[in-house]
Amino acid sequence: MTMERNIHDKQASWTLIFVAWLLATLSTLSSLFFSEVMDLVPCILCWYQRIFMFPLAIILLVGLFPLDKRVVNYALPLVLIGLMFAAYHCFLFFGFIPEALQPCSRGISCADDSMELFGFLPIPLLSLVSFLFILILLLKARTQA
Repeated sequence: MTMERNIHDKQASWTLIFVAWLLATLSTLSSLFFSEVMDLVPCILCWYQRIFMFPLAIILLVGLFPLDKRVVNYALPLVLIGLMFAAYHCFLFFGFIPEALQPCSRGISCADDSMELFGFLPIPLLSLVSFLFILILLLKARTQA
């Protein structure tokens, strides 16, 4: 029974890390699509979030083949820092933080209307949700025996 449980836990961990990789890859490709195809210029905070999202697509993939659960330990700092930048960006976008504290003094504003997809879906919120789901998936994978 123990060996069977171990195999099940390994499969569950692999699946959780795979879904986290899928989400990181989708977020990376979406970000590139927004800037390169839709010509949405990323603000400073968007660049910082990219810095922490893009490597996740590579790190998590490397940890899948063969499965190395230590990849969670390497990915978590990137996810947590990216999540903080995304949360700060959302607070700025929704007006909870004054514009005087915006790091985007030149170029596109961090709270600009162009930061909305389809006119109603804030891109900073998409980033926040993505980092949050990746965090949840990795923490769940970490708790698998």
